[in-house]
Amino acid sequence: MSSGGLGTACYGLTRGLNNQGVQVSFVLPYAPGGTEAEYVKLIPANNLKRVKMVGVNSLLHAYITSSQYQISLLKFEKNSKMKKLYGSDLYQEVYRFSLKAALIAEHEDFDVIHSHDWLTYLAGIKAKEISGKPLSVHVHATEFDRTGGNVNQIVYDIERKGMHAADLIIAVSNFTKEKIIRHYGIDSNKVIVVHNAVDLKYNKYGDEFKVDKKDKLVLFLGRLTLQKGPDYFISAAKKCLEFDPNIKFVIAGTGDMEGYLIEKVAEMGISDKVLFAGFVGDDDLDKMYQMADVYVMPSVSEPFGITPLESMKNGTPVIISKQSGVSEVITHCLKVDFWDVTQLVDKIMAVLKYEELKHTLKYHGDIEIKKFDWNEPAKKCIGVYNMVMRGEN
Repeated sequence: MSSGGLGTACYGLTRGLNNQGVQVSFVLPYAPGGTEAEYVKLIPANNLKRVKMVGVNSLLHAYITSSQYQISLLKFEKNSKMKKLYGSDLYQEVYRFSLKAALIAEHEDFDVIHSHDWLTYLAGIKAKEISGKPLSVHVHATEFDRTGGNVNQIVYDIERKGMHAADLIIAVSNFTKEKIIRHYGIDSNKVIVVHNAVDLKYNKYGDEFKVDKKDKLVLFLGRLTLQKGPDYFISAAKKCLEFDPNIKFVIAGTGDMEGYLIEKVAEMGISDKVLFAGFVGDDDLDKMYQMADVYVMPSVSEPFGITPLESMKNGTPVIISKQSGVSEVITHCLKVDFWDVTQLVDKIMAVLKYEELKHTLKYHGDIEIKKFDWNEPAKKCIGVYNMVMRGEN
């Protein structure tokens, strides 16, 4: 199942915990009609022998919005029994999921509750109330990251409630930790930073799949939302093409800004130079990175950002926003303020023009990426588990 960085992080961390001998009961939502097959495929049983999948029939999924939830709910209009099963809106469904988690907590044998993202914070709280076991919440993003500060009050209230109910909070970066302290009124001693990692395995491809061997290719890969800064990417593309009209720009991903970006590219007169690839599945990710000459992550507010690590393991140089958690832990890349389009253009053109710079970033990036193994964050999370079980909070 592919659900962006959140799904990648949960999968990688669970694998790391499994490698460390931790028994994991993974409680997650799945819906009938196709999603169930993806849910079952999330963690193959033969690979993770200490992981138990516990499914809850729910329409929730990572990054879901209220409007997306209503669209999903409409599918069950003709089946009144099924429609009545789910909450009438996203927030009722989040609450319903928490009640299901409480029932599961009554029967499961466990020592610690680990909740990921705001959609499961209420579930973590209910499980804690039923079981009396300690709760850690894992903050992969805040409402301030997702909305650029124009927060949804209901989501914010749930996030705040989850953080205050938690015995300890895991933040994916110091960048995120500071937001938790500043916006949610949390004591700094309660927040432990555990940086993400990446699956170091990848498939090696040749050059035959390149869009055009004579053209340079610049890649954006991520959700097309305000948080990820795709509008800054196309602004940079326009300026780059003034220097070299043979550059191709690929935007891979979907999101609420997709229509706006397509229209903007047409207005700029560069629609023949910007390719919209749509959603890219896990099977094609390595191919997408390897076909690029440089990967750009111009995020406005990125709690961590696993995609630069994925790019580096595939041997593709990266340019990242300084407003990202991953910028705290990688050195062999180029960094720029997301709003500084001129600097972004300079860095893109430098990588494309100077082979020595491109080679240096690739060579040292290949060495640096080897330290980002999911076993390391798993060990740090185990340390957090031990702390909450000892009541050290």
